[in-house]
Amino acid sequence: MSGPKFTDVMKKDYTILIPDMTTIHFKFLARIFRGYGYHVDILYNQGPAVVDEGLKYVHNDTCYPALLCIGQMMDALRSGKYDVHKTALLLTQTGGGCRASNYICLLRKALDKAGYDFVPVLSLNFAGLDENAVPFTIPMVIKAMMAVIYGDTLMLLRNQVRPYELHRGDADRLTDEWTEKLLQDFRSTQLISRKKLRRNLDAIAASFAAVPVNRVPKVKVGVVGEIYVKYAALGNNNLEQFLYEQGCETMIPGLYDFIMYTMQNALEDDALYGSTKLRHFLHTQIVKFLNGIRNEMRAAAMNHGFTAPSEFSHLLELAGSVIGRGCKMGEGWLLSGEMMELAELGYPNIITVQPFGCLPNHIVAKGMARTVKEKCPEANIVAIDYDPGATRVNQENRIKLMLSIGREKLQQPETREPVPV
Repeated sequence: MSGPKFTDVMKKDYTILIPDMTTIHFKFLARIFRGYGYHVDILYNQGPAVVDEGLKYVHNDTCYPALLCIGQMMDALRSGKYDVHKTALLLTQTGGGCRASNYICLLRKALDKAGYDFVPVLSLNFAGLDENAVPFTIPMVIKAMMAVIYGDTLMLLRNQVRPYELHRGDADRLTDEWTEKLLQDFRSTQLISRKKLRRNLDAIAASFAAVPVNRVPKVKVGVVGEIYVKYAALGNNNLEQFLYEQGCETMIPGLYDFIMYTMQNALEDDALYGSTKLRHFLHTQIVKFLNGIRNEMRAAAMNHGFTAPSEFSHLLELAGSVIGRGCKMGEGWLLSGEMMELAELGYPNIITVQPFGCLPNHIVAKGMARTVKEKCPEANIVAIDYDPGATRVNQENRIKLMLSIGREKLQQPETREPVPV
């Protein structure tokens, strides 16, 4: 299903609306788009109106993230804030077996039904899935990887400082200060050097390590799941804030790991189905480059006393011990591996979040919970579904029950052993 094409001429005076998912990361990504001449706005509108707009145009049985993203966009178009004749919309397309590849079609149907058929829809994908795709260049992709690693670093360190800070708000203020400072690096099309990245990451970690804290024992919670519901406050009823209010320290595996997962899957496909030597070489070099950037973040965090994610090779081993790496629908083997990684890092209380009816993630999350518990007896796992009909009270009560078990275990002597692989 095609619609009006977004042309180069439109870049001058069209505003592109993008639904928020990971707020810190998307601020950096928006700045990158602006540096290349696009006018973009990240949508932060929430509340019942967004859900109601989504339900008007997206069937209740369709993926909940699609309903929310389309609801945000339709609500924004109706808000009067934007000139709808000078507005375009952007959504990602993942490819593979995820229904996210169909969001573009659902959005165009919604626009036609609402009388906005003249609004262009852009696709953000790297698989040639849509003729109206954003033309990404290699420099743009590299800057985007830097942006994601900055976002992951700030999210990681803030979550390890915020629950213990002596002066409430220090971690959030520091996150905002670094976000504004780092945004300057994305004003132009100039690439960020590896040396500058390393220097910035070390300075970020040092500044968070200097925040006055009181390291009293806290229930440590890990969050895994479907990528949108995992990160978006709109999608998970502000889960991260709820856990903070419950007195927990939260670990959310980074968005960068999902990018690593998608590229690693290219190598898995090479092994399973064969490939040309050139194609396999390119995949190998891309994974090596991405892993090098990830290791800069790990080193900065560990050098200043923070818990860092495992080596990606170790995450692969953990996942491979419980599930085949050919399982790559949705979050696939990554989700199962992340549950084991969290237990090993000391975050055994694990929440798996997914949209109701998301078959791939129910298989690799709920379906793998028993196997993960056999490998990691200390794991305390609860699966939470999100959809328009699920009540927030019920979701939070189930999480509170999981936390009560975590608090009981917190009083017991630590007997955690390395996860067998």
